[in-house]
Amino acid sequence: MLRVGLTGSIGVGKSFVAGVLAALGCNVLDADQAAREVVAPGSPGLATLVAAFGADILLSDGTLNREWLGSLVFADATKRDLLNSLLHPSIIALQDEQLGKWEEEDPKGIGVVEAALMIESGGYQRFDKLIVVHCLPEVQLARVMARNGLSREAAQERIDSQMPQEEKQKFADFLIDSSDRFESTRKRTEEVHQELRAINQT
Repeated sequence: MLRVGLTGSIGVGKSFVAGVLAALGCNVLDADQAAREVVAPGSPGLATLVAAFGADILLSDGTLNREWLGSLVFADATKRDLLNSLLHPSIIALQDEQLGKWEEEDPKGIGVVEAALMIESGGYQRFDKLIVVHCLPEVQLARVMARNGLSREAAQERIDSQMPQEEKQKFADFLIDSSDRFESTRKRTEEVHQELRAINQT
């Protein structure tokens, strides 16, 4: 099975690209899904976060207050690094477990893991190929403001907390520019899929 990483900064359209790849027959895992699983109520991951950040990160029903934790770590690089160091090993283990299952079920298939911090964590090195989604900075800012209901300053803070888009593009085997309409992004994603299939058949 061809293992493919899919990454890009916040608000660049990774989820749209992942959806197109899934529709084209790829096995696709969203890292956010894995992240939610490792901090489910009663999990060791959630207990670790409470020990590190305090019980304020919990909602009244015992689930993680992701919005509150997000606002905390986006504003503090030290806390953000701590959060990532605590969760990434468990998230990567869960991803690898899923990739292993896909390989058994579909050895000639394409397995795609979507994750925003794949390059920063070094996790991208586990993949055969890496797709980086990117867009114009003003498009990214507008998307983050609209999607998260944030002010321009708060949206820019979240963008600035991640590796710059230009830096991520240097790691890519394939680039997908999502600045324009959905259809052009879909077309480019289909082209990349064709190239991945060709690689997988050699």
